[in-house]
Amino acid sequence: MAFPDDGKMKGCQPKLFGTKDKKVVKRTDRASCSTAKCGSGNSKSPSSSPFRKLSEVRSIRLSHFLSHSSNATKNEHIRIFVSTWNVGGKAPTSELKLDDFLPADDHSDIYVLGFQEIVPLNAGNVLVIEDNEPAARWLALINRALNRQVGNDADIFQNKPSPSLDSTSSQSTPGLDASSSNRSRTSSGSVIFQKSLKSIRKSYMPSRRKQLKFCNCPVEMAKKSYKDACFRCPQAYANEMDSSEEDELDDKLNDIFGLSDDGVTLAASASRDQLKYNLISCKQMVGIFVTVWAKKELVQHIGHLRTSCVGRGIMGYLGNKGCISVSMTLYQTSFCFICSHLASGEKEGDELRRNIDVLEILRLTQFRRICRRSGRRIPERILDHDRAIWLGDLNYRISLSYEDTKKLLTENNWDALFEKDQLNIQRASGRVFKGWSEEKIYFAPTYKYSCNSDSYAGETATSKKKRRTPAWCDRILWHGDGIAQLSYFRGESKFSDHRPVCGTFIVDVEMLDGKSKRRSSNTNIRIGAEELLPTSKHNKGART
Repeated sequence: MAFPDDGKMKGCQPKLFGTKDKKVVKRTDRASCSTAKCGSGNSKSPSSSPFRKLSEVRSIRLSHFLSHSSNATKNEHIRIFVSTWNVGGKAPTSELKLDDFLPADDHSDIYVLGFQEIVPLNAGNVLVIEDNEPAARWLALINRALNRQVGNDADIFQNKPSPSLDSTSSQSTPGLDASSSNRSRTSSGSVIFQKSLKSIRKSYMPSRRKQLKFCNCPVEMAKKSYKDACFRCPQAYANEMDSSEEDELDDKLNDIFGLSDDGVTLAASASRDQLKYNLISCKQMVGIFVTVWAKKELVQHIGHLRTSCVGRGIMGYLGNKGCISVSMTLYQTSFCFICSHLASGEKEGDELRRNIDVLEILRLTQFRRICRRSGRRIPERILDHDRAIWLGDLNYRISLSYEDTKKLLTENNWDALFEKDQLNIQRASGRVFKGWSEEKIYFAPTYKYSCNSDSYAGETATSKKKRRTPAWCDRILWHGDGIAQLSYFRGESKFSDHRPVCGTFIVDVEMLDGKSKRRSSNTNIRIGAEELLPTSKHNKGART
């Protein structure tokens, strides 16, 4: 039996065959062999058989043998739905339908849903503490839309959001109305809000949600070095039973303030196994909020889940602008989803600030180091991933006057408008998003609309200072091979001054051909060497 890179495997592989070295062999079992019998490779006696030598090894790791089994792979197709929406600092009510943001007739495998400005970008939210209640409300609405059930159209909020939307209000949140509404009158409002999103998200995540962060590298993957060969991914194996730091902090806050996951939250947790889609990841940074959902049957094949936040707002690092990135693996393919809100402004030269935001996001985004897989590291940078999708309010404008833009709009002349689109121009010149792709746009600009209206804000503005030239601010781009975009369209919800933008993709994922397993319990089984010996007259004596 041969191992690759034999020179590197000295500390790990058993010594199967005798050598010409006359050194004394140490006693390893009840019986020992002499130098004359075991050291000579020319002896024809049964005791000098290599299998006799193997039987003296007490046990070996089964994973060494599994790692050399067939590692043939195949490609499968999955459908990913992506949507982005700048909601203008408005919190949703239970009457809001998400059909324009999340079409009811879509049945994708994975949903990536990003928001911008889920809270007003005021000093309180940027400098003091994030208001998590709007995020919890959006999460509950998304769950209602994805996991549609009979009779699920009831009011999921017992209290309506207050107009002020400040971080000290004591309004209830979905999933916490029954368990925390009384306590919210006596506890600090900010603590309740910090708790609300974490509590509601647990109701939608898989019951074994912590395993999403660990390694799901199959034991059958061929290893290329000694470090990679030793029993799967050591870091993930060591931490498999640990709780995440975030959940531990959450539990400590519960103890301090007398909060617990009871009532509605426990009831929701008990029924989450019935959900068609599970929440894989959700993260908020001031006004940016991103969620990733996956079909229940795919969850066991997702691993290496990590998030990274980059602030590009006030002073170049606060979170009123910037991005949240989510990294994960599905089977043997790595994915990165980037939800961003870039620098605003329609003055000449503002597009260069947006270019810098993109370049800095690519430079600064760093995912924590995790295990090795098949001889290479799990991606730590955005462009290291096999597939990447970038969504958000990128804020690129149209380099035309308001009058010229309006004229082309009335003619539905999208081609002429797109030629003057700043993002299109900057990409063509190679200044930004080099190597990224975007489908052709065949829909009207998504910004800026008057409130609850189909009219652009410039049509009703009383002064030129408040007038905004319509633009395609909200975009979806992608990077990597094995991605085909099926659709690219906008919704027509009047909830915000932006229209949501959606895209669907068919993506290739690589998986082991019939051998992919999330975590095989066999990776740590120890077996006696005698059990690996072939049944023959030469080794019958060794088994007695």
